[in-house]
Amino acid sequence: MNLTLKRTPGIYVVGFMCAGKSTVGRRLAHRLGWSFFDTDDEIEAAEKMKIYEIFDSRGEDEFRRIEREIVRQHVRWIERGRPAVLALGGGAFASVETRALLEGNGISVWLDCPLSTVHARLEHQSHRPLARDPRKLDALYAARRDVYQLADARVEIEGDDPEVTVEAILRQPALK
Repeated sequence: MNLTLKRTPGIYVVGFMCAGKSTVGRRLAHRLGWSFFDTDDEIEAAEKMKIYEIFDSRGEDEFRRIEREIVRQHVRWIERGRPAVLALGGGAFASVETRALLEGNGISVWLDCPLSTVHARLEHQSHRPLARDPRKLDALYAARRDVYQLADARVEIEGDDPEVTVEAILRQPALK
């Protein structure tokens, strides 16, 4: 196993909304025998509000601050030797501060999901605040790709079977 993972056993699953970070992350953690955490779920539990409610009432900056603190808490646990797979919200990795927390504390894996798949998966969802305007969504997708490329590993999403993606992650040289 990678020396970084031996020292700080964390895998951070990053990517755009609807890329499958939670589903894949949960299955990956199960395969590894590690804990799994989803930052969006953690935020909603801590704040007793849905993500869109936090965006609407407090704004994106406050949401990102809360998100960063949740990530910081999990990184501390990972640094203490508690292996975990952490699924980050779509914008978490876009934050320089959040990326700095992850650096050297495990491996980041980008689930590179095609925009057409994102649109198909979003078709029946109305709870995502950054997906309300399709043109803005497409621009956000394009802008975030440059940031996601900073991840330690990249896995293309080629279908809807999360096990295929888990296998692709486990074959990544960054995890060896």
